Amino acid sequence: MDRFWWRQLGMGLWGSCAALILIFVTPVHAQLAPDRIALCASCHGADGNSPNGEFPKLAKLQVGYFVRQMEDYKKGKRKSSVMQGIVAAIDEKEFQAFAQHFNQQNPPAPGQGDAKLLARGKEIFYEGIVGSAVPACSGCHKDDGTGTNRYPRLAGQHPEYLIQQMLSYKSGARDNDDRGLMRTVAQRMNEAEIKAVSQYIVTLKGDEE
Repeated sequence: MDRFWWRQLGMGLWGSCAALILIFVTPVHAQLAPDRIALCASCHGADGNSPNGEFPKLAKLQVGYFVRQMEDYKKGKRKSSVMQGIVAAIDEKEFQAFAQHFNQQNPPAPGQGDAKLLARGKEIFYEGIVGSAVPACSGCHKDDGTGTNRYPRLAGQHPEYLIQQMLSYKSGARDNDDRGLMRTVAQRMNEAEIKAVSQYIVTLKGDEE
């Protein structure tokens, strides 16, 4: 009887310890209140699928990348008068919750793109531009454009936004890229090439999602 009691006590203690371990090792992501989501919704849509080409689609964007961009806005490392005004109203502790919210939304629907530019854009995306030493976009952002935690999802992104960002990299106005990689790539491309690949990227479905 004593042996049985000790066994039951041991199992109970182990269960309690296991529960405590799970509490401490399992990340808890707070649900965002509607008023917090509203900070982003007017430009990006509550579901992250912005209907306006000037504002990027955030749906399915990698959590790590999203958080890094928010941190860069907060520090002034990535510049935008609009975003720096918005991020000033957001505590850094909330960045993860915002990132999780948008990552869990339905992925952007692909667009049609400019039919006249798709062939050239596809070539640049998968093959790069050999004569200008421009690497294939797919090398970092994957063949389906879904990206990695280091390199963001591009599939279905607005071409207007992509062109805007590439030109900012090209001029150096945006300089928060990892080791200057995107600045180097953009500086080796002309505007016609940037436009072509952006028009192709919007057609990507992100099939691995």
